[in-house]
Amino acid sequence: MMTRTTQDWWPDQLNLEILDRNAQRTDPRGEEFDYAEAFDELDYETLKEDIEEVMTTSQEWWPADYGTYGPLFIRMAWHSAGTYRTTDGRGGASGGHQRLPPIDSWPDNANLDKARRLLWPVKQKYGANLSWADLIVLAGNVALESMGFETFGFAGGREDDYTPDDAVDWGPEDEFELSASERFEEDGTLADPLGNTVMGLIYVNPEGPNGEPDLEGSAKNIRESFGRMAMNDEETVALIAGGHTFGKVHGADDPEEHVGPEPAAAPIEKQGFGWESDFGEGSGPDTITSGIEGPWNTTPTQWDMSYVTNLLDHEWEAEKGPGGAWQWTTVDGELDDAAPGVQDPDDTEDVMMLTTDIALKEDPDYREVLEEFRENPRKFGEAFAKAWYKLIHRDMGPPERFLGPEVPEETMLWQDPIPDADYEIIGDEEAAQLKAQLLDSELSVSQLAKTAWAAASTYRDSDKRGGANGARIRLRPQRDWEVNEPEELATALDTMREIQSNFNEAREDDVRVSLADLVVLGGNAAVEQAAADAGYDVTVPFEPGRTDASQEQTDVESFEALEPDADGFRNYVPDDLDRRPEEALVDKAELLNLTVDEMTVLVGGMRALGATHGDDELGVFTDEPGTLTNDFFETVLSMDYEWEETDEEGVYELRDRETGEVEWTGSRVDLVFGSNARLRAVAEVYGSADGEETFVEDFVEVWHKVMTLDRFDLEK
Repeated sequence: MMTRTTQDWWPDQLNLEILDRNAQRTDPRGEEFDYAEAFDELDYETLKEDIEEVMTTSQEWWPADYGTYGPLFIRMAWHSAGTYRTTDGRGGASGGHQRLPPIDSWPDNANLDKARRLLWPVKQKYGANLSWADLIVLAGNVALESMGFETFGFAGGREDDYTPDDAVDWGPEDEFELSASERFEEDGTLADPLGNTVMGLIYVNPEGPNGEPDLEGSAKNIRESFGRMAMNDEETVALIAGGHTFGKVHGADDPEEHVGPEPAAAPIEKQGFGWESDFGEGSGPDTITSGIEGPWNTTPTQWDMSYVTNLLDHEWEAEKGPGGAWQWTTVDGELDDAAPGVQDPDDTEDVMMLTTDIALKEDPDYREVLEEFRENPRKFGEAFAKAWYKLIHRDMGPPERFLGPEVPEETMLWQDPIPDADYEIIGDEEAAQLKAQLLDSELSVSQLAKTAWAAASTYRDSDKRGGANGARIRLRPQRDWEVNEPEELATALDTMREIQSNFNEAREDDVRVSLADLVVLGGNAAVEQAAADAGYDVTVPFEPGRTDASQEQTDVESFEALEPDADGFRNYVPDDLDRRPEEALVDKAELLNLTVDEMTVLVGGMRALGATHGDDELGVFTDEPGTLTNDFFETVLSMDYEWEETDEEGVYELRDRETGEVEWTGSRVDLVFGSNARLRAVAEVYGSADGEETFVEDFVEVWHKVMTLDRFDLEK
């Protein structure tokens, strides 16, 4: 008998479960365990030697192709990191999600269960010092190096997750590899926030769109999918060409006829293994993975230029391979029987290409990159090294989180660099002086709070990007986002720049204040003033040390992905929002690493501060905006009023039950704290007669948390 959850009974109820993961840590090592400290204690060189020994020791239960598991480990690392997408920062190697459903059972990850099981002796040896998330991608690096490639570097410190990441929207389908799906908009573009064009595949269908050898469509899908990883044309070609220099694809026969269920659906006695094949020996030359069969070159275990030259120097035609899938063979047959067999070197195989490979040759922009790589092999090697490094580190955040002896000194633009301070940072005395000046300026409590929130709330815990540090709120693209009210933001920033300039010029020592610190100080000052006006003496903790990034240090296109499609904390809901505003609120709260309680108190506090988009009175249920009272919760919970939907979509009127007069207006985000049982239960804590002090204290704590989410230089 199946146990039904409340979500099963009432599927339209707001799902808060993704915030519950932020409330408790499921790691069996406990809350105090520090992955970074543990990684730092590793004997790194011995670890790499152990990985290489495993990689070059073929096992009877899953024989190595060509005597090495190197290509298999490269694919494993690539498919772990390649789930990352810039749209919401989710996916990627961190968390080690390739060992958890649904990713462990994606068709594109067929037989990678064997790769991870091969590495179990290494994981078992190093235990807590080595996360699966680090091991999976490090194995890919070691594999590249073992086959003659010079990598750009490696950084460790990734944490492991022990539950699937249910916050990730992988797509609307209920089946893998559907030929046509709802993943695309009417104009043919991939729907946000998706990064892969096919459910269950990392990027695109290697046979071509809808399983057909459509070269133009394949190139389009490649460009869009890799673009969702912030890869440009050169990086895309380098990654595909570099990765396909090694190994082969496996399609000895038709997967549908011979391959069993994926790990998540396999019988219990298979112990986590899936895709069992009854074709021949089921492994080695009889392996069935993708259904496509063959290597890309005659030297599948060494770094060279053969993939590029084979692709460009031969004419290719589409054919159905032994696995029943579309692949490409040389027209003249020159590369037939040219590659060695995977077990017996006396055996031979045909060199093949995928539709996605030929698409690179046929697309004029991709081909230009390929031609350049052929003329300059060194550039190809450098491009692949940097693109691979970006691929496996893209979700780790700023460089200060990178650990290990192989971390490059160079900081790349995609790492959102922030300069070091070349001055003395402010102390408590200077901070108090600056807060007083901010409060004495023409800026209101609401303006100060909104400016700080606009800066800090760009943070995404998914890929550790965004936040107040760097003061990118003053730069393109953030200064122009509609949610940030560009004109009002410019006014606030101009005032803050004047205060900053006057302070810095007046100092006779080396103490200076950055605009980034000043923006956060302004928000803190607003919260403290609002609390004082409500009768509470509070101090919001402040840790100086933020610096100001330049426009040149800001990748505008990449930062565009951080723009929120809605912000319920500011009651910002654009007309074209394609989901319920309360769902967008929960999604943003999850990216801010908030719990249900923290989300609730933040919304109530922002409404009390009057920090709404456009200074709208929507949701500001108080006669004293700018004062940190619990009026929002008292009003939401009151039985003196009743709500009524208006003709304006998403706007509701709160009418006095006796007089029928409209007292307030609110949004769906506001009403959900009274309608949803869990949120109402939390709201009742803050809306009680004795709940205001608790509300103020909790709001201060959560406000400080948001202001410091990006401060990886602080101990938390």
